[in-house]
Amino acid sequence: MNYNLINSLDEFDALTEEWNRLLSKSTADIPFLRHEYLRAWWELRGGGEWPDSELALVTARRDGHLAGIAPLFHTPMHDGLPALMLLGSIEISDYLDVIAPAEDLPAFLPGLLDFLVNTTEIPEWRALDWYNLPESSPTVQLLADESRRRGWQFEQVQLKHTPTVPLPGDFEAYLAGIDKKQRHEIRRKIRRAEGSGRAVRWYIATDESRLDAEIEAFLGLMSQDPAKQEFLTQTMYSQMRALMHAAFRSGWLQLAFLEVDGEKAAGYLNFDYGNHIWVYNSGLDRRFMDVSPGWVLLGYLLQWANENQRSEFDFMRGNEEYKYRFGAVDRFIVRAKALR
Repeated sequence: MNYNLINSLDEFDALTEEWNRLLSKSTADIPFLRHEYLRAWWELRGGGEWPDSELALVTARRDGHLAGIAPLFHTPMHDGLPALMLLGSIEISDYLDVIAPAEDLPAFLPGLLDFLVNTTEIPEWRALDWYNLPESSPTVQLLADESRRRGWQFEQVQLKHTPTVPLPGDFEAYLAGIDKKQRHEIRRKIRRAEGSGRAVRWYIATDESRLDAEIEAFLGLMSQDPAKQEFLTQTMYSQMRALMHAAFRSGWLQLAFLEVDGEKAAGYLNFDYGNHIWVYNSGLDRRFMDVSPGWVLLGYLLQWANENQRSEFDFMRGNEEYKYRFGAVDRFIVRAKALR
């Protein structure tokens, strides 16, 4: 494989179609690795998380065809060391990885490390510090093996739970597979909302002419939670808007709302990608708690996902109790750190 460093936005932008084609064949075909997502992330450096950083993408080609991508950036000081991190790190991208098909990854990763060690085009670095890798990713074991072979220190740390609901493709079959008490609770809350005498409806935003207004409404719902309000700094607010626009343009934004008497009572920001629903964030208006808007909307979304033959409903990072009540099983993400 022939490796090449990309550190300009023009070169980054020129990769769009090739990048996404390769991603669709890779071991980690996830929305957080789509070109449009990472390009929007880089524009604002993750909502201001990495103000001192330099693009350091590495591509690998075989016979001129793209065979692997390491979506990296360089930061001069992370945990006291100059490091190469994965684009998307750390705060707002639930899953990250390198990009290569399963058959190419065992050759791509050692070649990548050789290139990173020998190139003079990247500023000095001491650590590869890769966050939010799925625990099951083959990248983790390959990086561990290669680090030990080279005499580098390697550390793997379990970071967070990522509960996921496997979907049978039928809502009643899904309900039958979860705890009986929870099954009755979902049905009861949906019936109570629908029979409340109030105008209750839910929908997924599809009208591009109203997208800005829908995004503002969702961020307003998020902001009603004090912790989320603190998270939504001015830069992060712009970052979230940019990510939603990028996902909408590419056809995998699922921005859903529950309305009560014409007012937005709850919202879910999901990604509908790769036959999975990826639950990214949510917000609700506490004035409508009497109809349990968050639970009701989540019930509708699970029904929609089953009826539309999605195979998984991924709650992503966080081990909040309600996720397990809805039938989630545990998975984990890890931090893989190789120190030269």
